Amino acid sequence: MTDTVAEMNKVMDEADCLVNEQQVQAAISNLADDITSRLRDSNPLLFCVMNGGLILTGQLLTQLKFPVQAEYLHATRYRQETTGGILEWKLQPEADMNGRTVLIVDDILDEGTTLCAIADYCKAHGATEVLTAVLVDKKHDRKAKPGLKADFTGLEVEDRFLFGFGMDYKGYWRNAPGIYAVKGL
Repeated sequence: MTDTVAEMNKVMDEADCLVNEQQVQAAISNLADDITSRLRDSNPLLFCVMNGGLILTGQLLTQLKFPVQAEYLHATRYRQETTGGILEWKLQPEADMNGRTVLIVDDILDEGTTLCAIADYCKAHGATEVLTAVLVDKKHDRKAKPGLKADFTGLEVEDRFLFGFGMDYKGYWRNAPGIYAVKGL
């Protein structure tokens, strides 16, 4: 266990801070304003994608200026690894989405495979509209679908291995207050 702590501390010590905490907070405020403007009269159902979306969702919810029903789901492709695999549902949503606008909140849009699968699931279960909100969109051309974008994006960040503010490195550092890039990745 001590080796793990030492490794994770080294990762943080060597990491590049790409977005500081104040910039992240400003991005969340802008997201909240955009989401409020778009959804204030639609009675949306919000799904937090665990675990990455936890911090963003918690801070976003307090800034939304309308009543919102918030739930969570857990789907992953990473399982504490650094590359994605097959989508695994750890907890499927139980809330009734039939006839509702659904807002999916997650930490990052990397390739978008997980986010697309969750959106497809919601549509198949009766959602009339599915929107997505992410803190970070990674700039690259490896998206699951050409031109894939979230409906609401806080920040665009370079294509590196990111952690902090919900994003993890091997299961650690979701709690880092900004957005960091692992040295060499």
